[in-house]
Amino acid sequence: MRKIAVIDVGKTNAKLALVEEGSLREIAVVTRPNKVLPAPPWPHFDLDGHWDFFLHHLAAFQATWGVDAISVTTHGAAAVLLDKAGGLAAPMLDYEDSGPDDLAAEYDALRPDFTLTGSPRLPGGLNLGAQLHWMLAVDPDLRERTAHVLTYPQYWGYRLTGQMACDVSSLGCHTDLWNPWTGQFSPLVERLGLTGKLAAPRRPDEELGHLLPVIADATGLSPQISVSVGVHDSNASLYPYLAGRMPPFAVVSTGTWVVCLTVGGDAVAPDCTRDVLVNVNAFGDPVLSARFMGGREYDLIRQGDALPAFQDRNAVLDAQIMLLPAVVSESGPFQGRRMRWTGKPSNAGENAVALAYYLALMTRTCLDLAGARGPVIVEGPFARNADYLAMLAAVSPDGVETAASATGTSAGAALLVVASAAKPATQDVQLPDNAVALRAYARDWARAI
Repeated sequence: MRKIAVIDVGKTNAKLALVEEGSLREIAVVTRPNKVLPAPPWPHFDLDGHWDFFLHHLAAFQATWGVDAISVTTHGAAAVLLDKAGGLAAPMLDYEDSGPDDLAAEYDALRPDFTLTGSPRLPGGLNLGAQLHWMLAVDPDLRERTAHVLTYPQYWGYRLTGQMACDVSSLGCHTDLWNPWTGQFSPLVERLGLTGKLAAPRRPDEELGHLLPVIADATGLSPQISVSVGVHDSNASLYPYLAGRMPPFAVVSTGTWVVCLTVGGDAVAPDCTRDVLVNVNAFGDPVLSARFMGGREYDLIRQGDALPAFQDRNAVLDAQIMLLPAVVSESGPFQGRRMRWTGKPSNAGENAVALAYYLALMTRTCLDLAGARGPVIVEGPFARNADYLAMLAAVSPDGVETAASATGTSAGAALLVVASAAKPATQDVQLPDNAVALRAYARDWARAI
């Protein structure tokens, strides 16, 4: 049974997972915080630290289990600029840095319309084009130093193979740089003076190349190891289902971001003011999506690792203890609103229940905004939150399922290098006994907003 090592860099953590081909079971997972370094010239990610971590654990995985292929998935809104020698032309900017907002008016005059790109206007560096515009402006020599621009998954592929590319799913992740309907670069690339510098777009499931000899020597892996082009992480969660089941359905990828991706949903006019956007799947096709920063909101509101009791759930429902949006107001469907409680939880258990209900109702809001129909498949950490699933099931008429894989992104990325695979296993979420009370709570939550 082949084993695929998956480099999986989320906004919160960098991971290396070893996935078994047939079962898509994660044999091993190691993580490292994805810390932002405050050093000049701008807040940036520790790429060298991640690289040392990946090489160390690739060698350990090889020694213990063996590695037969490598795949890569990372968060979006990210690219790496390389010089002619293939080194960094500049550190990789943290997309949450507010620097690009300083030149927002200039950038707004450059960026194409939403109807052309499917990219809503987002704060900070969440539009990759805004990052590039700001960096090129504050570092006047950067444009000349930059020979190549790679979207983030392909940077790690380049370090492994020496081959350069961008992938269509990362280019289609609210960058302003891509037209998802024509599958071509948008006019912004030329307006930024980067024509010919962005690496060629490729499909994530193509082979990028084989390991460089120096990497093979450092890790003990075979130089014949194949490395995939790589994929944007939310689209890694979606990928296993694109060929494995009939639409309509929706996939909810949970992590720092909760991204709701719809397949075969209703034709709705996307509201770009509510963080509804057009993503691009691993096959290069447009996918209507909506999202909010659910994992970040969870971390901000939770009170430790409380396990709610039966009475905590009853108290939240009886007293109508509600968290109203938005905890993170810079993005999501309720931008600009400030969070508030309708009643304060009296303990950590009640806090956990009300928070889970809030996250489920925000998810349902995003699904509705993206025209979702059919079953809802939840991937990632929220698939293990019973109260979140209970509320989501109560308000989702076509049912909710959870992915069997603990890390949907890793399993999806592993499939990029698998010739054929079984339909990914899911488990139905049973409609809770108190579904009527949960629906009443959801209606009151909507009215309170």
